[in-house]
Amino acid sequence: MAATDHSQQIKQDSQEYLITALLQLLQTNNLNDIKVTQVVKKAGVSRMAFYRNFETLDDVLIAYFKPKIDAEFELVINRVPQDQKMAALGNFFAEIAETMSLAVKRNYEYIIQNIFNENMTHFYDTAMNWDNFSPIQRKYWTRFMSAGVYAIWREWLIDGQTESLNDIHILIADFQVSTLKALANEKHD
Repeated sequence: MAATDHSQQIKQDSQEYLITALLQLLQTNNLNDIKVTQVVKKAGVSRMAFYRNFETLDDVLIAYFKPKIDAEFELVINRVPQDQKMAALGNFFAEIAETMSLAVKRNYEYIIQNIFNENMTHFYDTAMNWDNFSPIQRKYWTRFMSAGVYAIWREWLIDGQTESLNDIHILIADFQVSTLKALANEKHD
């Protein structure tokens, strides 16, 4: 059992070293200009260690961002009290604001957006009662809201969060409610 624990710790350490190395390289390089060789050299691990943990550099970034974004959505899905949720979101956004600007600048924003979209779909599948909506309405409303919410958070983060988190939260909730009401009022065949 101890050997297995040790192997797992080595694997976890290698993943962390690779994530850290890639994030450091992204400070000065675009994602598509970075090679696996550069990452493993900076991380101090072998290419074999890289490919035991990841298939692509995108996978490294997914391993970094997905748990962070998933955790924030879990707060919303599990209906954590508003004050706790807002405090957690505030901390999350404070942590990710610089990273978001860098993601835009270094061409890896699509990774964050894809994880966000997956979580939005999961959130709406979990939180919404879709009984009175057609599959088309469900699919496209979810995509529309995901794109809109992402665009609002992105703009807010990149613009330096000049509005309060609460104001942004209310704005998104208002958009969600009004578009859902419009969708419910739509006559479908």
